[in-house]
Amino acid sequence: MSDTVQQTHTAASLYKQKGKFWPIVASGAGLFSDGYLNNVIGSVNTILKILYPHDYANSPATRNVSSIAFVGTVIGQLSFGYVSDHYSRKHGMIISTLILIIFSILCSGAWGASGSIPGMLAALTAYRFFIGIGIGGEYPAGSVACAEASNDLKSGHRNRYFVLFTNFMIDFGFVVSAFTPLVMLWICGMNHLGTVWRVSLGLGAIPPLSIFYLRLKLEEPEQFTKNTMRRARSVPYLLILRFYWFRLFVVSIIWFIYDFSAYSFGLYSTTILTAIIPDNSLYKSFGWNVVLNLFYLPGSMLGALAADYLGPRVTLTTGVVLQAIVGYIMAGLYSHLKNHIAAFVVVYGIFQTLGEFGPGDCIGLIASKTCATAVRGQYYGIAAATGKIGAFVGTYVFPVIIKNAGGETTVKGLQAPFWVSSSLAIFSGILAITLLPRIGQDVITTEDDRFREYLMSKGWDVTQLGDDDTSVDEFTSPDVGAEYRVYEKKVDEDDKP
Repeated sequence: MSDTVQQTHTAASLYKQKGKFWPIVASGAGLFSDGYLNNVIGSVNTILKILYPHDYANSPATRNVSSIAFVGTVIGQLSFGYVSDHYSRKHGMIISTLILIIFSILCSGAWGASGSIPGMLAALTAYRFFIGIGIGGEYPAGSVACAEASNDLKSGHRNRYFVLFTNFMIDFGFVVSAFTPLVMLWICGMNHLGTVWRVSLGLGAIPPLSIFYLRLKLEEPEQFTKNTMRRARSVPYLLILRFYWFRLFVVSIIWFIYDFSAYSFGLYSTTILTAIIPDNSLYKSFGWNVVLNLFYLPGSMLGALAADYLGPRVTLTTGVVLQAIVGYIMAGLYSHLKNHIAAFVVVYGIFQTLGEFGPGDCIGLIASKTCATAVRGQYYGIAAATGKIGAFVGTYVFPVIIKNAGGETTVKGLQAPFWVSSSLAIFSGILAITLLPRIGQDVITTEDDRFREYLMSKGWDVTQLGDDDTSVDEFTSPDVGAEYRVYEKKVDEDDKP
């Protein structure tokens, strides 16, 4: 070909490759809301205790406001898993996005009848429940679609981009959710804490709003349209259960253990910091909380790269074993670290970094790629729901662990969570390395083939898989799509003899 044709061919390839990233961004980036809305409640919880010491600090509302979103998330993950598999990935994402936008705004304006504080807290609890449903929908719809879209990328890069637009988004949401209340505190001061927590919650509507248009333009993943069971006369649930039950059980247990520790430490990091900061300054507590959350990012970034080079299973195992070692060290030296805030934050941050490097990055990746496309939404939803149950249990169990070990004001009380979490991390590492399968770059395609062969061997009619019309246009922005089609046509014409 001439230089001109070669240049147009290269440009067409670049446009095509660029277009393949849009579905990944639109599908996975919604999990930023999970990180932001789940983590910001930790700072809000601290403020509400200051503002309402009798109506909040000494009432069940303390636990309900923090934990109720996890209940909604479990319901969302299970229900949207069904919607995602039997109806549409795209429609599941759009519905979950709308829920997040509406109820984030309502949380910000939560109010009780006649200014009643218990009424306001009840309203906030109810709105947080529905936010949980929206967050839950992001997992089996958004993350699953992201995994399927990543299958179109170049081999050797697929795992990292899935992680960067799923777990890294959650971690980035953690960081922003820690920084936002601090900025609002700088602006408003201690005399306007009501404004601080309301604005911090309300800003959670912006991330889902920013990707809403992208999701409206998104097409169903091609892998989904080729392998969906939504045309099937009946879904062979018993065959599916026989084929995947053990693998799903192992993935779910690992996810339970990870969320049990990760979300509980996230919610109670401010409490832990307040206990070791001598003057109990809210500014210092929020500031150090930002630093702690920043440690999530390098772990998630490095884990994304390792997932391609080492594979998800080895990366997960490496992360949890190293995290357990640091956790044991931290528990043993806690009495010394608590007197040196900077040293405490660095060691605690490394503990969190390793958690993201291993299970944080890899458990969702493993869940999305160890089952067939036809049941991926429900498989992923069940595993993720089990994880969120772990998070929910952790938010209730952590205070009990701390209390039974001596309370928040004692060294033994604040050592206990690290002993427990580190031991559980070792256990999850053993499960991962011994019971999980190897996950290659082409596993989505090979797993679909393996599932088809299994169904055929059991006499199920595999012609029911896929839509009637499985031709799916790639998602691109209008301008990029138009220009790419022009380049593609030009290349084809110039290549003719």
